[in-house]
Amino acid sequence: MTLGIRAASEADLPAVARIVADTPLWQRYGVTRERAEAALAAGRSRGDALSVAEDAGAVAGLAWVLPAGGFGRSPYLKWLGVRSGATSRGLGAALLRAAEASAQVIRPELFLLCSDFNVGARRFYEREGYRRVGALPDYVLSGVTELVYFKRW
Repeated sequence: MTLGIRAASEADLPAVARIVADTPLWQRYGVTRERAEAALAAGRSRGDALSVAEDAGAVAGLAWVLPAGGFGRSPYLKWLGVRSGATSRGLGAALLRAAEASAQVIRPELFLLCSDFNVGARRFYEREGYRRVGALPDYVLSGVTELVYFKRW
């Protein structure tokens, strides 16, 4: 496996948007390829931290950190995802490390939301040292509680 994590370029956005649009979690939230690509382009133009994982030369995952997206003060991990078929090989952890590194430049902390039904992601974040600090019922989708996770270094 040839793995690399790097800043996303404009040329990466279509591949990243495809990963997002092909992921059942984001499909449940109504995120299409077009919406994902537009959101990513806007984030990149604002200077948000967008990282991609490359596996054998192909974009295989993403991490997106908003510098002050957590209460207008703290870095917020908006999206973290790995392409179907490339999971369980350490790409998510590597992307999370890149997100944490970009957050630490701003403040030594990071917030994120995780859907209550996403048990695997909840276990992943907790294993990585994130603490559940709150819950937002029906915040994005009716019937879904977004769990607030936080880590400080």
